Amino acid sequence: MLIALVVLAVVLVAAIVVVSRQRSAKRKEGLRIEAREHREEAEIQTSRADAQEAEAQERAARARREQAQAEEQATLARQERRAAQERHEHADRIDPDADDDSAEHRNGDSERIGSDVSDRSVAGRGEDRPRG
Repeated sequence: MLIALVVLAVVLVAAIVVVSRQRSAKRKEGLRIEAREHREEAEIQTSRADAQEAEAQERAARARREQAQAEEQATLARQERRAAQERHEHADRIDPDADDDSAEHRNGDSERIGSDVSDRSVAGRGEDRPRG
């Protein structure tokens, strides 16, 4: 009878060990599956973030190009205005009928207009507002 109890105890301990190992293996497999799912979700999230970053960089590059074009256009406008002013001044100098008041009046207008345009180009960058 003692031998039967010892055998029963050994079988019981062996069964407990087997069941414990099976549970441990099942738990580990569940954790592996969960880890794999997390990795897959992380890859999807990384891909989404990469796409958003690429889009943001593209938009920033487009904005820089547009800003450069706007600045170039403003520079050309200032040059054109200067050339027009020089022509007015030359015409006033050679015109025998031109009086000094009309030249002074035109100079005042062109300076005001020039400042309005430069204010607008600055306002386009969000730095200042045009003076009215």
